[in-house]
Amino acid sequence: MKTKASVVQIGAVPFDPEATTTKIVSWMEKAADEGSRLILFPEATLSAYPKGADFGCCVGKRTPEGRKAFRRYYDSAITVPGPETERIAKAAAGMKTYVVIGVIERDGGTLYCTALFFSDEGELLGKHRKLMPTSAERLIWGFGDGSTLPVYDTPVGKIGAVICWENYMPMFRMAMYNKNITVYCAPTADDRETWLPSMRHIALEGRCFVLTSCQVLQKKDFPADYVCRIEADHGECVMRGGAAIIGPLGNVLAGPVFDEETVLSAELDFDLIAEAKLDFDVAGHYARPDVFKLFVNENSQQAVTRVKE
Repeated sequence: MKTKASVVQIGAVPFDPEATTTKIVSWMEKAADEGSRLILFPEATLSAYPKGADFGCCVGKRTPEGRKAFRRYYDSAITVPGPETERIAKAAAGMKTYVVIGVIERDGGTLYCTALFFSDEGELLGKHRKLMPTSAERLIWGFGDGSTLPVYDTPVGKIGAVICWENYMPMFRMAMYNKNITVYCAPTADDRETWLPSMRHIALEGRCFVLTSCQVLQKKDFPADYVCRIEADHGECVMRGGAAIIGPLGNVLAGPVFDEETVLSAELDFDLIAEAKLDFDVAGHYARPDVFKLFVNENSQQAVTRVKE
């Protein structure tokens, strides 16, 4: 079986979910025009990855200005499902394509960095909430749990998502390999040169196709009053992309591309996965369960359990 897949490398319209959704649908059309049946967008495409923001926080102190900055971020996050997901689902159905996209999800008083999955029939299949926000991300995002670690068996492959530095969690990767993932989606905010070698390693380790995409954002894309605490590494660019598609033997099929918004596409030939597993299947014949075993808790973790007698 073969299918065409695309990674879309764009930047959000920070803190404007309506405008960002319009942009997303427009770029879905570009990828669909290339014949893609599966499209991946970056981490936190809706509503923003707040690069360089500190929300007025340091150890032992928070500022009123920082709380207001967080309120803007909170207000721009999306509910799942909600009007933004309905627009994306409708567009996916119209284009007959599967979509995986990074969003900031609002649930109660907490935000989550989430990957959403849409079918080519316009169904919101489900989501993965980032298990482990990295460093200062823990200030603004909650922690996901094992109940959102899906791999969907679809006509365009067995699709799952691992977000950004979750990809450096070996046990998480093993859990996905055990589900026989064939299209491993890695939306990210990491635009460093070290990211592509990691993606090639994962493709080779999991004997799967890896799709990865990162935003391209400049300081001028943010509101004028946005406070960015970091110096841009590349002029005014604070996120520079690096999207790529990698084959199951670690070969780069498309990308990486930096410093511009673009669509990268490649044909995924799933016969190559069986060929690649001749000499290595990390969750199968190359495993040693007599020595190593992994326990995965996929139960939902709730802070409050209500019992009625």
